[in-house]
Amino acid sequence: MASRALWKGQLRLSLVSIPVEIHSARNSSSRVSFRQIHRPSGKPVRYQKTVQGVGPVENDDIMKGYETDDGEYILLDKDEIDAIKLETRKTLELVQFVETSEIAPIWFDRPYYVVPSDELAEDAYRVVRDALRQTKKTGLGQLTMRGKEYLCAIRPCGDGLLMETLHCEDDIRDADPLFSGIEDDASDAELLEVATQLIHKKTAPFDASAFDDHYAEALRDLITDKMKSRNTPRAKAPGDRGGAEAENVVDLMDALKKSLKQSKGGKSAHRKKAS
Repeated sequence: MASRALWKGQLRLSLVSIPVEIHSARNSSSRVSFRQIHRPSGKPVRYQKTVQGVGPVENDDIMKGYETDDGEYILLDKDEIDAIKLETRKTLELVQFVETSEIAPIWFDRPYYVVPSDELAEDAYRVVRDALRQTKKTGLGQLTMRGKEYLCAIRPCGDGLLMETLHCEDDIRDADPLFSGIEDDASDAELLEVATQLIHKKTAPFDASAFDDHYAEALRDLITDKMKSRNTPRAKAPGDRGGAEAENVVDLMDALKKSLKQSKGGKSAHRKKAS
């Protein structure tokens, strides 16, 4: 499935503006997910927005409410919120540059790929990418996406640019109350030497493919075994997947087929499934 841009706008460096798109760098389609099923009826569980004393309500009748200290709600219409004009809704301006090592890992939130919107934007895009490479810096800026303004860090990634949203200062808990009870005495010299040797022995270049998701593999094996057994309880999927029924529906069978292809080879996996 082709990647869908989550944000479109301008990446700005001083007076240079580059049309770009932002795509999620995370791939969640390979994960095994489930629908909740009502055991007696075998039907998927649906979640409805309800109001006490009223029952189910329509989305058009729902407003945003900010709760005050007096226990009241200040009601805001969607159009009022959308009317807030922020330059960061369409422009991501690099306003500061820092050493990448200055940003502690705890601040990073989610990764995104930044790509030029068209061929005309590629030249300027490459200039920014190469300048960040040469200076070994990370650019900082802000953008508004999905109803929230984010602090963002942009740095080179392969042939392109990687953007990572950063947590706000208020999002990070103070570690002192948790760490203050740990004594700061010097470690035992012999134990420290052994630990250091172990670290050096196990040091290697980072390669994410060297680490398997053992839980996901075991879960897929369990589901495959359950699929083969005639004694496995089953529920009929609804024929009409439109409307609310279609929300958050995950095609588990498709995920399993892809997993089997990767582990056993495409053709052999198809033949085994057919048999």
